[in-house]
Amino acid sequence: MKTSIKTTLAIVILATAAGALAVDGGNPKKGRHLYKKHCKACHSEATMELTPMSKTMGQWDRFFQRDKHKDKPEVFEQLNEQMLLDINQFLYDHAADSDQPATCG
Repeated sequence: MKTSIKTTLAIVILATAAGALAVDGGNPKKGRHLYKKHCKACHSEATMELTPMSKTMGQWDRFFQRDKHKDKPEVFEQLNEQMLLDINQFLYDHAADSDQPATCG
């Protein structure tokens, strides 16, 4: 019985920690539109294809929190904070390890 309680507690702690990384405050529908408008032109099959499924949820969060498009920072500079949250939410919601992995379409 003690083992199952410890296991359950460990699962709850891990789930809480994973949730702490999750993006908050973004609108995935707006994010999809913004991704198509601002990102897809450079990240298409002809160049460097990048879709929501290209990364895990954690990788998308780290990209928006730490990387911030370091190869071309001017891309992020033209978007306001809410736009970045919306794009991040769309990518996070459809990441490779999400419940609904998807391409941009």
